[in-house]
Amino acid sequence: MSGPLPDACRLRFEPVGEAQANILLSLACAFHAEEGRSLDADSAAAVLGIARGEPLARGWIVHSAGRAAGYVVITLGFSIEYGGRDGFIDDLYLVPEVRGRGWGRCVLDFACREAKRLGIKTLHLEVEVGNDRAARLYRGAGFEQTGRRLMRLRLQS
Repeated sequence: MSGPLPDACRLRFEPVGEAQANILLSLACAFHAEEGRSLDADSAAAVLGIARGEPLARGWIVHSAGRAAGYVVITLGFSIEYGGRDGFIDDLYLVPEVRGRGWGRCVLDFACREAKRLGIKTLHLEVEVGNDRAARLYRGAGFEQTGRRLMRLRLQS
């Protein structure tokens, strides 16, 4: 996960700011719809929060040939077990027409370099059951299953 991106990628990573809010929201809606769930109002607000500078998240729009081809978001956390700052690749998405070109690996390599730059010691991600293509990509990059169950409790304000 080190060294420059392969020239074959020819991707540009634009940090998400307010000017990219609508692009990020559109891509996030497409990603989540593909996964079989739409973004609710809270999720859409979280996406827009990233564009407004949410301190616990960083996002980048992936560009190729002058158009948005996807995005990646890293969220920041802290873990005693993992020795300090950890993070999650919360979303990694490429539009369907650019898949199968090795760009997923390029985006993942970029995300790992950025995670290191942010002081993240351990980077996590989750993969939908049945998304074998993504699971192969992540395993090929060195991610491993933890043998634990990811569990959640939604806290309403």
